[in-house]
Amino acid sequence: MPLKTLPLADPGDPDLSSPLAFLRWLQRSQRRGQVLATCWSLLEMGSRAALPLPVGLGVQAAVDGDAAGLRWAGAAVLALAIVAAFGAVMLHRQAVWNWIHAATQVRQLVSRQASHLGAGLSRRIATGEIVAVGSGDVEKIGWYVELVARLRGAVLVWLAVSAAVLVAEPVLGLAVLLGVPVLAASVWPLLGPFERRYSEQRALGGKATELAADTVAGLRVLRGIGGEELFLDRYRAASQKVRAAAVRSARVWSLMQAQQVLLPGLFVVGVTWYGARLAADGEIGIGTLVAVYGATAYLAAPLRILGEAAHAWSVARVSAGRAVRVLSLSRTTGTAEAVLTGPGRADLFDPVTGLTLRAGELTAVVCGDPDFAGALAGRLGGHVPLGEGERAQPSVRLGGTELDAVPLAEARAAVLVHDKEPVLLSGTLAELFDIPASGRVTPAEALAAARAEDVLDALVDGSPECAGDAMRAGITERGRSLSGGQRQRLALARALLADPPVLVLDEPTSAVDAHTESRIATGLRASREGRTTVVFATSPLLLDQADRVVLLQGGRAVAAGRHRELMRTEPAYRAVVTRDEEPVAVGEGV
Repeated sequence: MPLKTLPLADPGDPDLSSPLAFLRWLQRSQRRGQVLATCWSLLEMGSRAALPLPVGLGVQAAVDGDAAGLRWAGAAVLALAIVAAFGAVMLHRQAVWNWIHAATQVRQLVSRQASHLGAGLSRRIATGEIVAVGSGDVEKIGWYVELVARLRGAVLVWLAVSAAVLVAEPVLGLAVLLGVPVLAASVWPLLGPFERRYSEQRALGGKATELAADTVAGLRVLRGIGGEELFLDRYRAASQKVRAAAVRSARVWSLMQAQQVLLPGLFVVGVTWYGARLAADGEIGIGTLVAVYGATAYLAAPLRILGEAAHAWSVARVSAGRAVRVLSLSRTTGTAEAVLTGPGRADLFDPVTGLTLRAGELTAVVCGDPDFAGALAGRLGGHVPLGEGERAQPSVRLGGTELDAVPLAEARAAVLVHDKEPVLLSGTLAELFDIPASGRVTPAEALAAARAEDVLDALVDGSPECAGDAMRAGITERGRSLSGGQRQRLALARALLADPPVLVLDEPTSAVDAHTESRIATGLRASREGRTTVVFATSPLLLDQADRVVLLQGGRAVAAGRHRELMRTEPAYRAVVTRDEEPVAVGEGV
């Protein structure tokens, strides 16, 4: 059971028909671990449950003055104690492995789903929900999956103890056999209220997490307008709601815990009292009474596991429901069976906006609404699925083939979308550029086209250990040591290095000065010569380099042509590019 096998090469295809089916699938995916944990549980709990028998025999031997019997009883107690200790160690190791395995598997599934949906994930489900599933919920799910094996062992040991006591004393054995299920079932009335309160707590926690993420992401802007206190007050209010919900859940849970201590205690007292009466009447020996008492008292351990399982089931079902909701989101309602043929020689067409991007050309798209432009950029790459409840819309087509009907890996290999705010992962520059690429563009050529000379100097200055080699220079998480313009150019160089058949750029020069932007526009055109490139921009420096410029108004393509031509003939285009406060609508569409 080495943890070096994690993360898994393939987390598998889960059963998402229901939360219970998902939990069962997780158990089946670690059959070996479940079997081993059950065996170690039987060894550990079975040895502990058998300890009262040699103890009782030893007591009886002492009463009878049997020295040999006393020695044999002592040896049996020692052997069982050693076996129980060994079983406890192995059970704990296997239980932890099962827990981590299940939690890691769920995390990998959620990560794969996030990668699959791309930018559309945050439009389908709240960010806080994803964070809650990927952190707290996976722990609860892993706990339940791990506990199932121990629960099996507890049930089998309970049946074995009941059978042994039933043979020794039928009335006591029957009490043990029937009493334990009754005690276990006594917690059921509390499960419903606890599950409802826990669901409320998790929902409020997800909202609070989402609010915190939004606040941190916009902290710089909030400070600029003096609104950080307002958002902090909102978060304080949300966190207090979470606290109150947690207290309500804890009240029910504490009652369940008290019940698990009180009722088994009363049960042991009752069985012991009855056994003492039998011993006083001479119907059973003192050794038998000790053995029966020890076996009955040991049943508190399986009962605690049953109570723990009830709690784990309550929280795991809620957590599994949230995980299933995330994993059930789909990029498309159809099946991915279509195949792209020559994506670099095919036009990209969006039937919703009427936008046609010609193969091999640099096309600039001008749109007065930045949010719409960002959403359209994602849609052109097949990254943004339709939101739940939205009107069905036809998919973007590349050479007549719908991107939504193409396997995701093939679609993303054909069309690369460069986000407005790309993410730079920590590592060296060489690791940042270690991406699937055509090989037509070298890292040096990509960096030159993006005019990233000063970025290389900054990386070298900040990484003395690289010995002047920029490719060995370190990049901090999200490139925080670089300016916004430097991060933007480094990300643009990475996109140019990939050299996809179709490259979609959303405001790739919004954080650089005009002089640098002019040089980037020239380098971009030269680097993408003969390739299909789409640039969402309103900067004349970029628009002037485009083979064709398309104007979008009201969600539709309404005009197309060269930049200077449109500036002369289209007032609406001129209004957007020059940032006129009252843009004029175009009368005729494309």
